[in-house]
Formats: sequence, C-alpha cells, structure tokens
Amino acid sequence: MSSSRHVPVMLQRCLDLLAPALQRPGAVVVDCTLGLGGHGEALLTQFPEARLVALDRDKEALRLSGERLAPYGERATLVHAVYDELPDVLARLGIARVQGVLFDLGVSSMQLDEADRGFAYAQDAPLDMRMDQTTGISAAEVLNTYPPGELVRILRAYGEEKQAKRIVAAVVRERAKEPFSNSARLVELIRDALPQAAKRTGGNPAKRTFQALRIEVNGELSVLERAIPGAVAALAVGGRIAVLSYHSLEDRLVKQVFAAGAANTAPPGLPVVPEQYQPRLKLLTRGAELPTEEEIAENRRAAPARLRGAERIRESIE
Repeated sequence: MSSSRHVPVMLQRCLDLLAPALQRPGAVVVDCTLGLGGHGEALLTQFPEARLVALDRDKEALRLSGERLAPYGERATLVHAVYDELPDVLARLGIARVQGVLFDLGVSSMQLDEADRGFAYAQDAPLDMRMDQTTGISAAEVLNTYPPGELVRILRAYGEEKQAKRIVAAVVRERAKEPFSNSARLVELIRDALPQAAKRTGGNPAKRTFQALRIEVNGELSVLERAIPGAVAALAVGGRIAVLSYHSLEDRLVKQVFAAGAANTAPPGLPVVPEQYQPRLKLLTRGAELPTEEEIAENRRAAPARLRGAERIRESIE
C-alpha cells in the first residue's frame, strides 16, 4: 500500500472553504464520496460541533472508513448510497437542510490500489471497475458487447482519447476471437494499437481508456448531473458546497450548475430585480482552483484536480 492513499487531495483548502458554515453547533456536513474516510475524519476533527453524514456506494470502503471513524461515535452516520441519492438519504434521516457538502470525485484511492477490482492498468486483474459490486455491468461486458460506434464515443467523450478509433478497431477484432476478461490483455492491446508518437506522451497509454470505461460502468456523469443540483438544493442559507473533480467533463458540469445558481434570472430591463430572480448561490472560487506544486509532489493523484466552491445565499422562491 502506498502512503499516498492516505493523503486526501487539497484537504486543507476544502476545509477552509467549508469552515465558515461548519463552526456553529449542530451543523451537518455531508461527505458524498467517503472513500477511506480521510476527508470525513478531517471534518470531524476540525469542526468538533459538527455532525457528519457520509455516503459511499462501495461496501468495502464503508467498512474500512467505519473502523476509522468509530472513535467519533454518534457524530458520524455512514450510509451505503450513490451520491445522487442524497435527498432520499437526508429525508430518511429526518434532516431538512445541511450546512456543508463535499464531493471528491476522484475514484477512491483504495479501489485504485486493490488489484482485484480491475481499476488499475498497472496490475493484471479481472476487468470489473464497478464501485458497487452488487449491481450493474462490468467493464468486460462493456468491451465485449457494446457496438463499435458506442465504444468510440465513450473513449472520446469520457477518456478524451484521440486514438479511440484505432483502439476500438483492435478491441472489436480481438473480442471476436475471445471475449475480454482481464486488464493486462487490454493494456497490451492498447500499447500495440497506438502509433509510436502517442506512446511517448502522458504516462501509461491505457490510462484514458481505463478512465472512460470506469465512467461508463459507474454511470458517473449521469449520476453527477443529478447529484450536484440535489446537493445545492439541500444546503441551508449560509451553507457551502465544495467539489473536487479530476476530469474536464465533471468540472464543466459542476461549473454549469454553480453558474446557473449564481446568475440573476430576471428578464432584462426591470428597474428592480424581484427576489425570485436573485441569485441563489455565491461563487467562492474564481474559476477552478488547482493544486499547488507541493501537493502534486506529495500526492501525484492530485495533479488533475479542480476545486470549485459555492455558498447558498438565499432560498429558492418557486
């Protein structure tokens, strides 16, 4: 196990963004992506009056983080759920509004480190990639059954893979001989399919394809499209949300939701803007904040991270 798995990305910056909303007694903060509990533990430690509600779709992550957060007793409530289920989770717990919400959209470090889940391209493992292994289709099923055009679209959209057509042509040719089951065969195929020049840039050549498959298998973008508006709606006035994304598509989604909330929606030309058209959110970051060089040196997984924050400044008037 590498020590990097214990370093949550941009941790202090996230805590600082959320701090003004979490100082008061009884504040509730939701960690929508609990993972190994690094952010959750820091929130409970730094804000001793706050209560944590933490979600994860991965039962193994919940078990491990449950052990880590056990010393905090009643202050931590751990829930097996996908983050777009946040409104239902809060309703079940009888919580009307929350003061803070944190999303860390990087795949859990634990999943990347656990060879047998097939997330990592560094070791050979079954091509699974499901964060919740009790439901859904595996990465192998996607590779073996999706039409070529759909595979190309996924690699381009979710992996930003310029060589998508070459890779998919090779996948289609190979799956006809024998269906895919393990990651090593896919990594080798990608290496063979790429032109020399493409292999020399940007780390492991399989990285973008694996990212694309992970996003598709877990429905990450469609879940996020529901989750961010749901989280914003759950914030009390004065409540704050911080989102760490690692992918331009995720970051764009977050940016759009925050920008819409921070916009004045009045028809042009009104001398006074009525309350229902006033912005509901105030942006707390100028664009997206990036990790420092020190953070990237300490934790290479921080490199692509983008942090955005917003504060709820008024109720929606429907």
